[in-house]
Amino acid sequence: MAFSTMRLPEQYHHEEIEIQAQQQWQENNRFRAEDQSEREKFYCLSMFPYPSGRLHMGHVRNYTIGDVVSRYQRMLGKNVLQPMGWDAFGLPAENAAIKNGIPPARWTLENIQYMKQQLQRLGFGYDWEREIATCHPDYYRWEQWLFTRLFQKGMVYKKTAPVNWCPHDMTVLANEQVIEGRCWRCDTQVEHKEIPQYFMKITAYAEELLADLDQLEQWPEQVKTMQRNWIGRSEGVELSFEVAGEPLKVFTTRPDTLMGVTYVAVAPEHPLAQQAAAERPELAAFIEECSHMETSEAALETAEKRGVATGLKAIHPLTGEAVPIFAANFVLMGYGEGAVMAVPGHDQRDWEFAAKYGVALKQVIAPLEGDEAADLQQQAFTRKGVLINSGKYDGLTSEAAFDAIAADLEALGRGKKTIHYRLRDWGVSRQRYWGCPVPIINCPSCGAVPVPEADLPVILPQEVEMAEVGSPLKKMASFYETTCPLCNGAAERETDTFDTFMESSWYYARYSCRDSESAMLDRRADYWLPVDQYIGGIEHAILHLLYARFFHKLLRDEGMVSSDEPFQALLTQGMVLKDGSKMSKSKGNTVDPQQLIERYGADTVRLFTMFASPPEQSLEWNDSGVEGAHRFLKRLWSYACDYGEEISSAAVETGSLSAQAAAVRREIHEVLQQALADFARYQFNTVVAACMKIMNHLATLTEATDAPLRREGISILLRLLAPIAPHISHTLWQALGLGEDILTAAWPEVDEAALVRQRLELVVQVNGKVRGKVEVATGATREEIEAAALAEPNTVRFTEGKQLRKVIVVPGRLVNIVAS
Repeated sequence: MAFSTMRLPEQYHHEEIEIQAQQQWQENNRFRAEDQSEREKFYCLSMFPYPSGRLHMGHVRNYTIGDVVSRYQRMLGKNVLQPMGWDAFGLPAENAAIKNGIPPARWTLENIQYMKQQLQRLGFGYDWEREIATCHPDYYRWEQWLFTRLFQKGMVYKKTAPVNWCPHDMTVLANEQVIEGRCWRCDTQVEHKEIPQYFMKITAYAEELLADLDQLEQWPEQVKTMQRNWIGRSEGVELSFEVAGEPLKVFTTRPDTLMGVTYVAVAPEHPLAQQAAAERPELAAFIEECSHMETSEAALETAEKRGVATGLKAIHPLTGEAVPIFAANFVLMGYGEGAVMAVPGHDQRDWEFAAKYGVALKQVIAPLEGDEAADLQQQAFTRKGVLINSGKYDGLTSEAAFDAIAADLEALGRGKKTIHYRLRDWGVSRQRYWGCPVPIINCPSCGAVPVPEADLPVILPQEVEMAEVGSPLKKMASFYETTCPLCNGAAERETDTFDTFMESSWYYARYSCRDSESAMLDRRADYWLPVDQYIGGIEHAILHLLYARFFHKLLRDEGMVSSDEPFQALLTQGMVLKDGSKMSKSKGNTVDPQQLIERYGADTVRLFTMFASPPEQSLEWNDSGVEGAHRFLKRLWSYACDYGEEISSAAVETGSLSAQAAAVRREIHEVLQQALADFARYQFNTVVAACMKIMNHLATLTEATDAPLRREGISILLRLLAPIAPHISHTLWQALGLGEDILTAAWPEVDEAALVRQRLELVVQVNGKVRGKVEVATGATREEIEAAALAEPNTVRFTEGKQLRKVIVVPGRLVNIVAS
């Protein structure tokens, strides 16, 4: 292919070349993935965005990383799938609808269209034929289908459960949406309310979710630790105190402290507390106050520990002693049975509570020999040790007492060893409109009945009028009035919608067979799954990633996939910072990607975001860094213009080179060797630095005979740069006659012969101090090296008039001359 200045203008017009490159990719379906191929598959996926309206720099960085990985793997010869879609349901659309007076569906779809154009303008190589939006019925119908199957199997159930309730918005709030006891959106005082909700039995998979973390060798250890802590496996004893002839169950990991129990605490919502409050106004007031407090673990950890006596007594399961029962604000009804045994001598929280309310404490664990003494007047003794004041268990270690006490409780029918998980079943009901309808019909005769498969999907009405309060579905008789599938009697359709984590828990699998109309997933899912590389923020370490892992195991057990885990490798990219803080509108430190693209081009934005920091670290925004990235691309363009004709007509083989050119070639291949290793480790910042070094080395070539080396060098540089700055690489590759399409070009390889040095530079020392350097042939003899070192002018100066005692040659490194 001949070089033509008509096709390569002297000025770098980024918008023109980027749009042309994108049109070529689109016309040739360059990023369409093949569902079967002899080539090795590679599925690269970045977490899909919520269509909020515009991309922010966090999006740009995330999706640039994913595109660089995808293009790199494609150039390695793999069959690459990189899809994109939209996490389209959620409360922000409802808020925007109320504010702007338009239905959430219209607002969402308009945003999708605009953001899709932004993604395309950045040159991301997505297979757009697989695009999904979770608000489309052809997507969520399969979610509803799976839910009905799980309901029939007992993996989904309905129960009344305590929730954070906003009386103004009339909806459930997650703990994270309650700020200082008030709704995050409208600032209304939050109430605790018990309402019927649907739950998925994620706890049935707790042990597997925990154990399979060991399979995820390519996940960050921090993420796996966060999931282990969230699942929270504990080995302990479940035991029962007796209250008015009825059992009160508690769980403890320290049965060795059982003989030190001096009170029991129950949640304010516990039936015992509610019962006692009928005759105790102080307790009733306390319960009412607690109904407005935050119930997140973080909030409970820092809140003042408070309680009120119920007047009830609990009978100790081993001693028969009666201990008081308190309603306490640090006990949650949703965890376990809503009751805990309190051992103030050996638990600091219990100690503080006891000290505040004058409850007795009892020491039943003594330090092991050599340990620091316990002083219960100052604080609880929380370490394990030897039992005292514990009757027949005195003298046992904590470990031995664990087994002995557990055995005695079991013999009495009052307890047993058990494994307890912090993880709770997943409540998936939301009292909101803009979400996937729960496919259940509530019949007064038959109860909760799943919608028959033939009647799916239950389609969410889109033309609605949003009010400030409540879901419009509850006011739409045309939606909720129906008949029972079992008895044909009048019934009502469920008006709750799913938690939006439901949609994002399986979207990665649907990309593999988005066009399937007869099944949730088909055989193509097993070809593509698991995802080879998943990319997203660490803020999703627990909920999204845990729910997706859970969903994958459900899909496996339904026979739809054969793998155990959805994501083989996980990369959690760092945040984008400006002035040391995360970019946010409230701080006024945001940067609009669209303006940057218009001014500098997509390649510059991509290049800077990859060069400024390794992917897993935070990126500090720097305007001068963007300018620097743009200058490099302009320099590359100018080089191609200056030497384009020479490069395009140069011989492919470098042939015999001058000593200077051979040295430059060696340096280029040394840089390439490191860059290839860095690319494999996804250290793209150092790859960009390598491209700049190669550019500097090429700039030192001045002879016409260097044209073959220029051709080889620019070929290496463009291929390394292609995944990062694809448009300019694509254009120059064709214009310089290097090939038709850089996407199908072979990945560069190091020429080992180029790394062989023809001459070596050795340090010369006189009496251990560096005095000069000499250059010798690689195969020089010891005598030749000594002669060169002794003839070096600085060596002569420092040895003049001295007697040479010894010349030490360290091959390939230095010569040390000993003289006196």
